[in-house]
Amino acid sequence: MKKITAFLVFIILTSCNTEKARQKVEDFRLEKSKTAINTVVDAWHKAAADADFDTYFSKMTDDGIFIGTDATENWQNKEFREFSKPYFDKGKAWSFTALERNVYLSEYGDIAWFDELLDTQMELCRGSGVLKKVDDTWKISHYVLSIAVPNDNVKEVVALKKENDSIVKSKL
Repeated sequence: MKKITAFLVFIILTSCNTEKARQKVEDFRLEKSKTAINTVVDAWHKAAADADFDTYFSKMTDDGIFIGTDATENWQNKEFREFSKPYFDKGKAWSFTALERNVYLSEYGDIAWFDELLDTQMELCRGSGVLKKVDDTWKISHYVLSIAVPNDNVKEVVALKKENDSIVKSKL
């Protein structure tokens, strides 16, 4: 009986240690992925600030999408390249610095999404995006930029954009 009890205790302790070890490995993998994702997004923003066209677009998937602050700005990668090229060629694109960022990963670790609060030339903005692993490298697949409007000023902003919004809506 003592041998069976000792064996059961050994099995329980081994499985507990194995579970703890698995959790440590998973936590390490998660932190490593988040660090890699933050590095990619920070480098992407830096490439825009440095007007480095090739580096900027190397951080995006070939079918990546960029949604800008204007209602008409919903670009596939090719159109976004065409729109952006003149800004990069002038040596001045845009400058976004993350003040805070939250990163989340899918169960399988091949898709990630994030939200960020940005300091920009437009003052505070929000960005959110989706990344996917392409050949073991994180790439931005979808990005949405929005201007942060204080709730107390929404009425004024709505009045300011009402005419333009009517034109855009009439074309849809």
